Order: sequence, then structure tokens, then C-alpha cells
Amino acid sequence: MLFPTAEFAIFFLIVFTVGWLLRGHWTAHKLFLAVASVFFYGIWEIRFVPLLVGMALVNHVMGAMIGRAEGRRKDIWLRVAVVANLAVLCLFKYYDFFAESVADLLAALGIPAAPPLLGVALPVGISFFTFHCLSYVIDIHRGRVASADSFIDLLLYIALFPHLVAGPIIRAAYFLPQLKAPVHKERLRTTWALTLIAMGFIKKVVVAGVIGTTLVDPVFADPAAFSRGDLVLAAYGYAVQIYGDFSGYTDMAIGIAALLGFRFPNNFDRPYRAASLREFWHRWHISLSRWLWDYLYTPMGGSRNGRLGTLRNLMLTMLLGGLWHGANWTFVLWGLLHGVGLALERVLDHRPGSTSLPGLLLSRILTFHVVCLGWILFRSPTLEAAESFILALWDPVEGPIRQATPYTLALIAMVLLGQQLPADAWLPRFVRRLERWPGAVVGAMFAISIYVIDLLGPEGMAPFIYFQF
Repeated sequence: MLFPTAEFAIFFLIVFTVGWLLRGHWTAHKLFLAVASVFFYGIWEIRFVPLLVGMALVNHVMGAMIGRAEGRRKDIWLRVAVVANLAVLCLFKYYDFFAESVADLLAALGIPAAPPLLGVALPVGISFFTFHCLSYVIDIHRGRVASADSFIDLLLYIALFPHLVAGPIIRAAYFLPQLKAPVHKERLRTTWALTLIAMGFIKKVVVAGVIGTTLVDPVFADPAAFSRGDLVLAAYGYAVQIYGDFSGYTDMAIGIAALLGFRFPNNFDRPYRAASLREFWHRWHISLSRWLWDYLYTPMGGSRNGRLGTLRNLMLTMLLGGLWHGANWTFVLWGLLHGVGLALERVLDHRPGSTSLPGLLLSRILTFHVVCLGWILFRSPTLEAAESFILALWDPVEGPIRQATPYTLALIAMVLLGQQLPADAWLPRFVRRLERWPGAVVGAMFAISIYVIDLLGPEGMAPFIYFQF
């Protein structure tokens, strides 16, 4: 059940209506939202609903034990909780990958091996709700938040449907306090929420949809058949497609959550204006970057163990961040590429903010192309496919650009150039003006906008790219 579909619109209308009728009964309201969120997940993966609910139950117990324990026992309970969560993630997402990789290595050494494989499907969103579980138990251990008041509160934190399958990753210390009492209806920014949803719809349906179907998918399917111009534009196109797809999802998730009375953090801030990889990760998938920094990089020692220790921690953090995205060597290399880049920037003491304007522009161009190289790995289903694309770039077939249409090129240029502009100051002004209009007029404008946007996009609706993680 994708956000930009009629099925989701019906689902959300029911949830929104019943939720508002229960606003005066906060416990019943939270219970209803939790049940609706589990139902939403069941539409995707009915067989994994027990896994989702079971993980929430286990972490509810673990959180209570961590909260009550003291001293060394507190640390022991945290280790048990972390191991339990990572064991579930590794079992479903990584066991077959590593078993097959070891078998391939042994075969290359002349040692035949046939390890048993589980062959189970990957539960949708398992990486995201596992990270939420880890945030919960770690934040309790650190004293940043108390254990949830009830199992329903924790289930709602982990499973709330706007962020359940693709984030943003929300800290327990950020979200759980919002469950103490409902937001008064006068404080809901309905117009702002509807504007965000419409913007996300444009990014997903028009930007990601058109670029993906007309340029990226055909070229990546057979890179050896296209000229260098098409290959370069497909690489640029995928950078724009994944931004439109993922940031579009985030915009819709934030807007939908706001209509339900919850605040979600921002997850993107014009990432393609970054003048370094470090800045890129402050602008791209911000919730994941901060999670990795706070729960992985810093506990490993961060930058406190000298230059070599810092470089090692950067490399390991990005390597594991790449592996988090998927059980595939393409993601491992993608993370390694970013880790090496971040390490080099640290060695060179790269500070783009202090350069001249030409130097800043050059840094932005260089950073963008390193990111695009990484996106080739990210988009390719196998290392062989990534190698084919890169070799085709190096030695392409002769011929003109034939796959990129003027419409596609205009969308790519619009997004890339738009990210070089100052912060989106126009959006608050636009929303403030809309807020002066009658609610019925704003609602009608929203409905008309969604209809027009749908006409501008391709037929059908592909799943969001980050649903696979």
C-alpha cells in the first residue's frame, strides 16, 4: 500500500477520521493507531507481523530491565538487548549472503562447500524498525529517555505507519515524549502538512517516476548498448531519481505524521550542494547519518583515539552503513567508497567553507561526481553489472544521446540547479499565505494538485527504492 495510491488514501481517511473521534480518549487513540499501523504492515507482509510485534514485546521487556537495573547489570541487559536485535536482523538479512560468500571463497580455493541456506524473504523495513528498537534500549541505558509507559506506546513508536518501512529513523528520546498527551487541534499545521505531502507526491510521481522509467531503468538494464552521453545522463538521472524517491517519501511521511499529531525530523537538506562528502552526509538521509554517528562511530571511539583511530572508525562506520542498506557486495563497496572519501578529506583537512567561490563550486562538482560514482554501485544489482556500466563509460559505443528526452533533462536540471539556491525560504511564505485561505479552498487545491501531478507522471507506481532496506 504505497502512499501515492487510492488504496492508501482510503486507509488514511479512515485512520484520520477514527483517530480524531478518539482524541478525547488518548489511550484508546494510541491503541487504535498501533493496530492500524500493524494492519498497514500486514498488507505488505502478513507473515512477518508476528516478527514486528514480537520484537516490540522483547524490547519492551528489555527496556524495563535496563531501566530498573543498576551498575554492571544495566550494561549486561543492554548487551543482551543489542545482541537480540542484531541477531534477528542478521538472520533474516545477512545469513544467506555471508554463507554464500564463504562458499564462493572456499570454492575459489578448491574446497567445495554447500552451507545450508535459509531462503527466507526479507521482511519489509526490517533495517528501519531494528534501528528503532536499538535506539530505544540504548537511549534508556544512556538516561536520555525512560522506558515506555506501556507496550502500546513502544509498539506505536516502532510501527507507526508513516515511518515504518522507510524511515526517517526517529530517536526514542525524540518520539516517546510525544505520546504523553495529544497535540491540541489548534496547534496542528494542516496546511503545511498538505503542502509537504503534495511536494513529496511531485518528487515521487513526476521526478523519480519519469526519470526512472524513461532514462535510468533502460540504460542500467543494458549499458553496453548506449553512448557515453546516455550513460553519464543516466548516472546523473539516478542521483536525481533516488533523491526524488526517498526525499519524496520523507516529505509525505512527515506530512502524514503531522496530520496525526506527531513531529518527525527533517531527513534531507539539498544534498547535491555539498562541497565535501562530510557535508553530503549532513544533508543526505540525516536521520541515518546521525544514528550511525551517535550509536556506532562515537561508541567506537570517534575522533578521540588519534588520527589513525579516527580514520579507522570512519571507514568501519561507512562500511557497516553500506552493509545496512543491503546484503550485497555492491552496498559494501558503496560504503567503502564513502569511507575512503571521508578519510581522505580528514587527512587533507578539507574545509570547503573557507575556499573562494570558484573553489567552492569546484568542490561541489567534484563531490557530486564522487557521489554519482557511488550511486552506480548502489543502483547495480551485482558487481558484474556495476563493472559493465563503468566499462561502458570508459569505452562506450559511438552514437548520439537517444534515451534522454527533453522532459527528462529538464527535470534533472531543475532539481540539480534548484539545490544550489539558498534555503527554501519560499516554502514558509507560501504556506503562511495558504493558511489565510478557507480550509475548504485549501483542501480543494490539494485534491486538484494531486490529480494534476498524477497526470504528469508515468503509468503505474513503482515501490519506493528504500522499501527494500
